[in-house]
Amino acid sequence: MNAIEMLKKEHRAVEELFEKFEAAKSAGPRRKVFEQIADALAIHATIEERHFYPAVKAKQTEDMLREAVEEHLEIKRVIADLLALDASDETFEAKVTVLKEDVEHHVEEEEEELFPKVEKIFDDEELETLAAAMEQTEGELLEAGNPRNAVPSETDTAAPV
Repeated sequence: MNAIEMLKKEHRAVEELFEKFEAAKSAGPRRKVFEQIADALAIHATIEERHFYPAVKAKQTEDMLREAVEEHLEIKRVIADLLALDASDETFEAKVTVLKEDVEHHVEEEEEELFPKVEKIFDDEELETLAAAMEQTEGELLEAGNPRNAVPSETDTAAPV
């Protein structure tokens, strides 16, 4: 699997988690699914910011990457708000809806604009090597447990490009 395939697979997994959230009928299950969403997005943002974005930075992608890290920042801020909220709070579902919309917008731009450019600039071998580094970091974050807990400390400024 190459880096773009890996990221797309993660996009689909998060979409499925949002569907599970929408199907949840009470605060307890909603909170549990939200925490899965938050962990998945925390890992995804980390591997993009540490590995993918720096590796694919080129004149043709730089503006898109700057926008992408700003979108990550916005997503992290919503996640941080949600982590501090009880799932029974009347604003919890509305905030998850905002999170979903932010993620959908981000995914659409990556898949329709950024990824096609990256595929033209980088060959399969480079993207496979990049995926290996991303998978290693993903494993480390999962092993450490609860990746979402790092998100509130990442809400001051966007990651560097």
